[in-house]
Amino acid sequence: MNETAATLIDRRRRECAAVMQTDDARAAIALHGTPVLLLDPAIVVRQYTRLRTALPFVRFHYAVKVCAHPAVIAALAEEGCGFDVASGEEIALLERQGVAPHRVIHTHPVKKPAEIGAALAAGIRTFVVDNEIELEKFRRGGAPDVRLLVRLAYRSPHAGSDLSSKFGVSAERAEALVARADAWGLTVAGFSFHVDSQLDDPARFAAAIRDTAALMSRLERASGRRFTLLDIGGGFPIAYDRPVAALEEIARVIRPVLEPLAARYEILAEPGRVLVAESALLVTSVDGVAERPDGRWYYLDDGLYGSYSNVLTEGVHPLVFAERDLIAPAPPRRRATLAGPTCDSADVIARDCDLPDLRVGDLVVSPVMGAYTSVTATRFNGRPFTPVAVLTPARRPAGVMSRLA
Repeated sequence: MNETAATLIDRRRRECAAVMQTDDARAAIALHGTPVLLLDPAIVVRQYTRLRTALPFVRFHYAVKVCAHPAVIAALAEEGCGFDVASGEEIALLERQGVAPHRVIHTHPVKKPAEIGAALAAGIRTFVVDNEIELEKFRRGGAPDVRLLVRLAYRSPHAGSDLSSKFGVSAERAEALVARADAWGLTVAGFSFHVDSQLDDPARFAAAIRDTAALMSRLERASGRRFTLLDIGGGFPIAYDRPVAALEEIARVIRPVLEPLAARYEILAEPGRVLVAESALLVTSVDGVAERPDGRWYYLDDGLYGSYSNVLTEGVHPLVFAERDLIAPAPPRRRATLAGPTCDSADVIARDCDLPDLRVGDLVVSPVMGAYTSVTATRFNGRPFTPVAVLTPARRPAGVMSRLA
């Protein structure tokens, strides 16, 4: 990790400047005003290519929940990527995009029986479970060719997001679930896990792979069975306001552990944020300016209940640039608070931001806004969802416009 916070900020500034100078960006702002998300599917393809190069023996299934825009789905489908779903609506989206069901896995550990039935009717056959009640649902309403993955818990209480606090079981409990599935005639094909959402320690990832492989080997020796699947989840990080390990750095740590297992198991992964976060840029504008006891406040036309919902749900801190700062920082400067447009006093995007003096109507830009933004947005105060402009390869007016559903 050679990048510093300063060089990261400078790189993000230059990336924003490059997008804002395109015909697509200016056309989208002219058409929609602000706020507007500028989405570039080519960046999604670039990230997918990096993953495939770093871990060529892994079958990647994009986590649709992170950004369900049709342009993202179409770009990844064309590249041969699989998909990871957690709901019937996500399945329907993939069906509308023409994605074959054999490329889809359903990874929500808890589902309504009707949801299982609908997924089976759609042709999906790989599912995740982590409790006996869920096994019972498949015993009563499953299909003979269903492949189940038991989700393991690898607790990360000090991580940015402890993904094993709500789902997953210990190795001992997993062994009991496998035995129960065997007794009921269900097929446990293997195991899945999620170490962290913004993985900060590749060694933990490698340790989870080793521990899972050891469990699989022990159960195979004890029963004579043969597992076929190992799902390592997601967790590849993206730099928002601080540097993180590049996906290639993480791959260098986990590949020596993972690659030998590929001769025995089909290795799956569920990347999400790493594929789409950098593909979108948010353009907002200043609605209001006020002097408060703690200094200058700028009120933007998007906030925590909209595209900046990732601040709340993901604990990330997107960078914010005034448009006039994109070429070079513009004096005079001051520390300011950025607030969203709703009447809720909690709708504060960031504090102590280094910004030039701004006026009503000035544009403000945030990079790395493709993950967990509009998918977690609300209509609070009756505000509309932020539209999305899909940037085209040619420098012509923007193409398809729709919400990040």
